[in-house]
Amino acid sequence: MNELYYGDNLEIMRNEIPDESVDLCYIDPPFNSKRNYNLIYNNIGEEKDKAQAEAFSDTWVWNARTQREFEEICKGQGFIKKTSDLIRGFHQILNKGSLLSYLVSMTVRIKEIHRVLKPTGSFYLHCDPTASHYLKLVLDAIFCGQGGDFKNEIIWSYKSTIKVHKSHLGRDHDIIFFYTKGKISNFHPDRSDFPVSESTLKRWGKYADETGFVSNIHRPRKTTRVTDLDDETKGFSINQGIPRDVWDISIITGGMKEKMGYATQKPEKLLERIIKMSSDEGDVVLDAFCGCGTTIAVAEKLNRKWIGIDISYFSVQLIQERLRVSYGDDVLSLEKLVIGGIPRSVEAARALAERKDDLPRKEFEKWAILTYTNNEAMVNNQKGADGGFDGTLVFDEMVDGEHQFKDILFSVKSGKVGVKDIREFCDVVEGKNAAFGVFITLEIPTVPMLERAVAAGTYSNDFMHEVPKIKIITIKDMLEKEERLNIKLSKDMRKKGVAVVIEDRQAGKLE
Repeated sequence: MNELYYGDNLEIMRNEIPDESVDLCYIDPPFNSKRNYNLIYNNIGEEKDKAQAEAFSDTWVWNARTQREFEEICKGQGFIKKTSDLIRGFHQILNKGSLLSYLVSMTVRIKEIHRVLKPTGSFYLHCDPTASHYLKLVLDAIFCGQGGDFKNEIIWSYKSTIKVHKSHLGRDHDIIFFYTKGKISNFHPDRSDFPVSESTLKRWGKYADETGFVSNIHRPRKTTRVTDLDDETKGFSINQGIPRDVWDISIITGGMKEKMGYATQKPEKLLERIIKMSSDEGDVVLDAFCGCGTTIAVAEKLNRKWIGIDISYFSVQLIQERLRVSYGDDVLSLEKLVIGGIPRSVEAARALAERKDDLPRKEFEKWAILTYTNNEAMVNNQKGADGGFDGTLVFDEMVDGEHQFKDILFSVKSGKVGVKDIREFCDVVEGKNAAFGVFITLEIPTVPMLERAVAAGTYSNDFMHEVPKIKIITIKDMLEKEERLNIKLSKDMRKKGVAVVIEDRQAGKLE
């Protein structure tokens, strides 16, 4: 049984994943190498350092959650002394800024990953030079401090288009740290596609059969083992090079079928190499920051069981769609997949709306809008003022034989609501010249709210007749009666919607 979870990976690992139940874990936690970091001086609160801290401050801020995790580590609550001493040392150097917040957050999660790994399990952590030197110390403390091994610092060289910089060399690689929980691990580098050198291909390619095998009868005879050289059943394959710690694998480009429009998407070939090397068919693969689901998709293709976790509802929905397109509806059946963390009741929806941590921004709004529109809408993820609406769905209609694009706007409220909210939303819908608006509320609407919505009138076209100009939907009806917005979108519009989501995500407008 495979498992896909929506929520904080720390809580999910602690509550849902048993000790020593995972064979391989790969994570690609958030990092951004395109900004100018000088994070060792990022003591938030001092004016001179705010610009330097800006790179992480939108995500990794020191808050009550970070303080709790920091105290857990320093007090040794489930952490070995080496880890506690290390984080206290980081505190002396970094103070309570965004970099230390990031390291604390990663430390508590790496500790849980170590717990869930089997004694023969392997761990791959994908990062970049921004904080890799700090993360390696954390990994050394947790893994090597408990009988594990550091195996490799793998260099993923992706040979992207390099920009010329006046102050530093062009950057075209990431780092993947490879650790094992014990001295004995499941490791099969011969299963992976390591390319041979150009010189080998040039010298032996002409002797290879259709499978790439070169028999010993073509080998040089400067040896006393004449019998082996005459044995044409022995030899080597030019399809299998020497496993090395520098991997030349291209990044995702626009022409690749696997491209999902996810800014940090990694190529399937990279994950294939890792999964083949450090797991067998039927083993359990965990990705605790699964993003657009590359690890999950590759694990499914290679007949591994898998567990995926992501804090973004958009990602969880994207992964399900990716699996459905690649492997059919059966892969998402109740017999094959457990989906956790997605609200199924009003109480669960309220818990999502009332979450106190800073990481999931507008997750309640995202969940409500994407659920109600069957994942067709675009969530307005703008920080600060959102223009009075939380999401948009664009559709096209024929007017005098020509296509015209119209908007449906969404507003989501989780707290107390009143007629003022409906009046303001009416003004936004009219001001944006939208076809109509949908007001989604966790609380029961009042009678004046319903009356004001009715007074707004209706909207109609060739395929939508007398739709309320302002439609009020409760979370209760959405969950219990499965009310959804069913709107016919043309194939072109569906493509346009996906393109807009991709464009906004790459521009940083969507998480």
